[in-house]
Amino acid sequence: MAERRRSIPTPQTDQTVRDRDWAVNEIAGERYERTAFVDVDMAGLDDRGATFTGCVFRGVEFNASTHTGAAFVNCAFVRCEFFDATFTDCKLVGSVFDGGSYDLLKVVGGDWSFTSMPGLDLRRASFSGVRMHDVDLSGARCQGAEFAGVDLTDAWLHNADFTKADLRGSDLTGIDPSSVTLAGARIEPAQALTIAAALGLRIG
Repeated sequence: MAERRRSIPTPQTDQTVRDRDWAVNEIAGERYERTAFVDVDMAGLDDRGATFTGCVFRGVEFNASTHTGAAFVNCAFVRCEFFDATFTDCKLVGSVFDGGSYDLLKVVGGDWSFTSMPGLDLRRASFSGVRMHDVDLSGARCQGAEFAGVDLTDAWLHNADFTKADLRGSDLTGIDPSSVTLAGARIEPAQALTIAAALGLRIG
């Protein structure tokens, strides 16, 4: 099991929505609070500006779904599928991801700060222009993934593997190169100086 920075309890819910209760293809501006979604098929869902607060998604399929300007605040995603799902300018602050699949997941913009994603397989995922301050990616498998222009300040990256990942434009200040695998990762000259300084090297 990946080392976790902190233990975040699963939100307590007041109501449950099961697959038989869900027949929605698009939502716009709806609000859900303290709701458990169990084995719900949200594949292909067009989500524009919906807000989920303190919700639990268990065994939910988000495959090929699109989420624009939506919010999933302090939510928990347990064994969910995100194949080819797209999140654009979404807020997932404080949410927890436990298991699941993330092939071709695409995240553009938005705020994923304080999100817990330890041990996830993100090798075929893409994050660009995302704020991921204090994110927990400990033990995450990010080989070949894209983390371009991402704010990773204070991120917990212990034992994360970014082999051949695209990290160009991301904030790597505070990264500990001794605890992260970076072989073959793509970075920019300024980032190389940051990593060199983190290794205690003297430049010039």
